[in-house]
Amino acid sequence: MFRPSDVPSCRPSCWPNCWLAGAKAILKAVRHMAVVAGFACGACLVAQPAAAQSGDVVKVRLGGDAAQTRIVIELEKSVVGKVVTRDSETDRQVIALPDIDLDKTMAGQGQGLISDWRLENMAGSVRLKLNFKSGAKIYRRFLLPPADGVSVYRYVIDVVPQGADAATQLLASVPVVATVAQAPVKAPAKNRKKVIVIDAGHGGKDPGAHGGNSLEKDINLAAAKALRASLEKTGRYTVIMTRDTDSFVDLPARVRIARSADADLFISLHSDSGGDGHTRGASIYTLSDSGTERAAKKALIKGDWSQGEPPADAVVSRILIDLTQRATKNRSATFAQLVMDNIDDSTPLLKSSLRQAGFVVLLAPDVPAVLLEMGFVNNPEDEAMLNDSRHRAVMMGQVAKAIDQYFENSVQYASFAALP
Repeated sequence: MFRPSDVPSCRPSCWPNCWLAGAKAILKAVRHMAVVAGFACGACLVAQPAAAQSGDVVKVRLGGDAAQTRIVIELEKSVVGKVVTRDSETDRQVIALPDIDLDKTMAGQGQGLISDWRLENMAGSVRLKLNFKSGAKIYRRFLLPPADGVSVYRYVIDVVPQGADAATQLLASVPVVATVAQAPVKAPAKNRKKVIVIDAGHGGKDPGAHGGNSLEKDINLAAAKALRASLEKTGRYTVIMTRDTDSFVDLPARVRIARSADADLFISLHSDSGGDGHTRGASIYTLSDSGTERAAKKALIKGDWSQGEPPADAVVSRILIDLTQRATKNRSATFAQLVMDNIDDSTPLLKSSLRQAGFVVLLAPDVPAVLLEMGFVNNPEDEAMLNDSRHRAVMMGQVAKAIDQYFENSVQYASFAALP
């Protein structure tokens, strides 16, 4: 469990390597208003007129064509959606959105691969009914938190043709627009395995939260080892642990380990605590806007870049930092949603399970990172579950499945995770 004292005013280890020439090109593009700083996706998402707000649902937008269609539900609060239709119902899919208030039914015409859509209250939750044109399927779903001037949550659903190669379809339908449309990303080495850094929270002199019969640091380490075992069985990943013994590792060092390993994903495992012991359930954190801003300011003030000196132009520096952080936050949000979707089958979740904070271990600007609170160690039921080796193996197997889903195509998530 993280406490306020776990978020000191400490520096991230380093920042993205960027070329001055590229930075000047970005600045020129921005100054000429060629593209708004961020990820341009207007060509692939032309919004349809949206219905008026109803409760927590602000509006619904659609865009795309027969190669890929996207539907975006703008919400006042976060949600963990779940597909509830049978696999055989390929022409209609229903997604349950629990704990969302809908004052009145919303419906509209479709676009691209979607014939029409409908939002209505049903069976204790809001149900999104999507009717597809022949031969379509949901490729993926994810939640984007409020960021970059957008004040609402965005639940995003991508639909592709039934028999299509998803990676090819998504790549073809999301154009790269000008230099500023994509943050600098290092080209992966050929046949390089994805690098996963698993961070077992606390350790050594820092025990973390105390349960009735166990310490958080021990639970976290056992879970980290179980996740490592699940990932190594696949043969697809290089797994690095920030600690694999009962040792103390300070927070900035955990970030340095991930960045020096050129990690593709960072997962910090923790066990929650708080309240009167009755609260239970898992939750997951991604980096908050305040954490993002703090990290960006440190890079600008201290010139905290990974190699060489930062560009001399402060505007260029900030643009480059913002681009990298935006891409990383979007990928982190995508992965967080996948984790919650998968562990929901075996693990109770908090009502608001998708959360944001400025935790130090989430501050690396170019490594997608999440902090998973696996349950409440001061709740007897959760504590027993967290110490059960069978449950631990199942839960970490589901996290490993989420990792597989995250990397199932070679397209950079940042290329199509940001919306207008």
